[in-house]
Order: sequence, then C-alpha cells, then structure tokens
Amino acid sequence: MSRVSTYLNFPRNTEEAFNFYKSVFGGEFGGHGIMRLGDTPPAEGMPALSEDDKNLVMHIELPILGGHVLMGTDAPESMGFKLVAGNNVTIMLQPETRKETDELFKALSAGASAVQEPQDQFWGDYYGSCTDKFGIQWMFNCSEKKS
Repeated sequence: MSRVSTYLNFPRNTEEAFNFYKSVFGGEFGGHGIMRLGDTPPAEGMPALSEDDKNLVMHIELPILGGHVLMGTDAPESMGFKLVAGNNVTIMLQPETRKETDELFKALSAGASAVQEPQDQFWGDYYGSCTDKFGIQWMFNCSEKKS
C-alpha cells in the first residue's frame, strides 16, 4: 500500500532520538530494525567509513499515529553533511509501483537540484531522491520488484 512518511536527519544522535520517540509513541521499530552505516556495501569512489561512523544509523523507522511512519538517519559532518533547519526533514513517498514512482519523480524533479534518479538498491527496493525547485527534499522508495 502506498504511504507518505516523514524522514528526519540527525547529526549523530538518530538512535537516541528514536528511542525517545519510541518511549513516547510505543511500538517497535519497523522494517529491518536499526540499519547501520557499517552494514552498507562500500560504494565505488567513496572513502572507507571510520570505526565511529560504522555504528551510525543508516535507516530506522517507527510507526507513530494513524499509520504515519517516522523515519530517520544520521547525517554526520564527517560524511560531508551540514545539517541546518530546513534540510533536516525530507518527505518520503512510498508508491506501490515503479511506474508511479517514476511519474512522481519526474514531476517533482522538474527544475530540481541534487537529483538521484530512481534505481535498484542493495536493500532490494527502487529508490531515488531530489530537492525540488522550492528547496523541499523528497525521497522515493518502491518495494515493487522488477518484472
């Protein structure tokens, strides 16, 4: 089923923040639990992660109210991120089909910056992102498998 989630970026304290949110809303972490940066396959041309960065959160999600899911990641300066109010929140779209994903991506990325075209990812989904022409960050993640 399609859904929209809120994606939060933290400098290095995502796990602490989500444990707090879990104490407020209850429930359990969804998906694959807490995915760590150290679980990520090395990307070509990227420097190796420091031991400190390997334990940071790559992805976490927590169902909160009314089917809404709060998601998050660590975005440390050691990896080139500089968080400021405005770039610490992303709207995560999770369409049911790749076709819908591509249509939404095409529309929202018109005139956009920081575009990552949707493509198959190591976690098994079809993922892309962009910052639209108004400065709003969007992520697209579809679990429909290639046919």
